[in-house]
Amino acid sequence: MTTSFRDKKKFATVHGKQMAYIEEGTGDPIVFLHGNPTSSYLWRNIMPHLAGKGRLIAPDLIGMGDSDKLDNSGPNSYTYVEQRKYLFSLLEQLGVTDNVTLVIHDWGSGLGFHWAHTHADAVKGIAFMEAIVAPVPSMDSFPEKSRAVFEGLRSPAGDEMVLQKNMFVENILPASIQRDLSEEEMNEYRRPFANAGEDRRPTLTWPRQIPIGGDPADVVKIVGAYSEWLTQTPIPKLFVNANPGVLIAGPVRDYVRSWPNLTEVTVPGLHFIQEDSPDQIGAAVRDWHATL
Repeated sequence: MTTSFRDKKKFATVHGKQMAYIEEGTGDPIVFLHGNPTSSYLWRNIMPHLAGKGRLIAPDLIGMGDSDKLDNSGPNSYTYVEQRKYLFSLLEQLGVTDNVTLVIHDWGSGLGFHWAHTHADAVKGIAFMEAIVAPVPSMDSFPEKSRAVFEGLRSPAGDEMVLQKNMFVENILPASIQRDLSEEEMNEYRRPFANAGEDRRPTLTWPRQIPIGGDPADVVKIVGAYSEWLTQTPIPKLFVNANPGVLIAGPVRDYVRSWPNLTEVTVPGLHFIQEDSPDQIGAAVRDWHATL
């Protein structure tokens, strides 16, 4: 499974870098966007449910999956704005311009909701799960079980935690999945970050870009703007609610349920729910997509 999925990847040159993506089928685009610390591999057991329903596209974000690493990277590399530059250019290059359905998770939602907000006329529907739906008012509002770890990641200690110990892949990923990943699956998630140091930088920058307590200001502004838009836009939305979930729970879940034209389905899982409930997610997205 791992090898065949990887073998299907195509490459496009974006801003002088190779970006990897999966592309299957024809018709209206259905774009699957992963977050941290994953890759298009996250969607491997969900995409087959949409086979024949459109042009399925699953990119690897820059520095992640099989996409190139950035040159001379450091603490200011792989920011939200830099990731946006590469992803939005890739989608434009691939002709993702009309009747687009987005299937988004984690930072893929941070990018995907923003793409939808800035390309609203191109969007047919948005399916989202364990997503970044609004700025976080303060660290006290961050999910309690993850708070100490993310405070560490956002501090100078984060450098050793991630660049040396690969904590996001080795610890946070498996702790956020209910089942045990196989060694083959873990190795595929490890592969892009096998080398200590800067190769792992994307997985450290991402937690430092979460909009918490007004910081970083540029991301707070972007997420705040799309969050407000989502409370108003009639674009069809599918909320794949994770039980018990991590990011979307409690008051955040109530907020999401206030959005217009929202369909909701609940599946078991923590944060990386694609690894616990792929068939339920795939069927839910397929059935909802058929109504668009």
